[in-house]
Amino acid sequence: MANITAQMVKELREKTGAGMMDCKAALAETDGDMEAAVDWLRKKGLAKAAKKAGRVAAEGLIGVAIRGTKGVVVEVNSETDFVARNDQFQALVRTIAAVAFEAGAEVEAIKAARAGSGTVADAIASAVATIGENMTLRRAAVLAVGQGAVGSYVHSQVAEGLGKIGVIVALESSGNADELTKLGRMVAMHVAAANPLAADASGLAPATVEREKAILAEKSRAQGKPENVIAKIVESGLKTYYKEVCLVDQAYIHDPSKTVAQAVKEAEGKVGAPIRIAGFVRFALGEGIEKQESDFAAEVAAAAGQG
Repeated sequence: MANITAQMVKELREKTGAGMMDCKAALAETDGDMEAAVDWLRKKGLAKAAKKAGRVAAEGLIGVAIRGTKGVVVEVNSETDFVARNDQFQALVRTIAAVAFEAGAEVEAIKAARAGSGTVADAIASAVATIGENMTLRRAAVLAVGQGAVGSYVHSQVAEGLGKIGVIVALESSGNADELTKLGRMVAMHVAAANPLAADASGLAPATVEREKAILAEKSRAQGKPENVIAKIVESGLKTYYKEVCLVDQAYIHDPSKTVAQAVKEAEGKVGAPIRIAGFVRFALGEGIEKQESDFAAEVAAAAGQG
């Protein structure tokens, strides 16, 4: 049997909003498996669907750049938030974003690409030596359309194109490019706020959909629903789930009375042609990276030889 710690219970509470004793029971039932515990609570009706972006803990910057019908977004991590204000670090992130236009989204290819008199890897090493903190290029993404525009939005911006959350949205259309770029920015702002998992239901991972169906079915069975009714409940529940996690089905943050799909359709009049959301990328700084929490008082005591 797994040792259920207070930290594990705390983490599960933060993820699900369930009570402490329920979280402890869930972890005991699932032998400490966090994801299985989330599902256990949801099947019991004790937790809402988890929209987890991961605990944001790493520092650094997200860099976004647009060039014509192409956009890139990169994440460069540092040890402290202070470095994000450093001009040299900001220049490094911009350089990496610029290189990604030609090198593509593969991290190792970007690091091996030329940047000035050396490679991107050399530029990172030079910044590490000068600034005195470890830095890493964690990931990159590129979006492009043959005809249309790529819109962008940067949240918590510290400088042009640099911030804590970066989004690029590709719109495919033969319409007015300036209007498409404006619309792309509005949709990118929505993506930053609503954090959809996919553009539409077809873009969701099959395993994600199957997991949701299993949870909905198990929850209905636990409520004593007959099997012939459960299928309809699951179908209805999936439609609700899609409204929460699929971009086109979400309520548009700029006008919640309509969906994103409806807002894009209405914009076609101003753009002068049909519009298709070809894709989007949303990077939030440090998502999915766990940063070790330290007990400052304990560290001081240990340094003084008292711990």
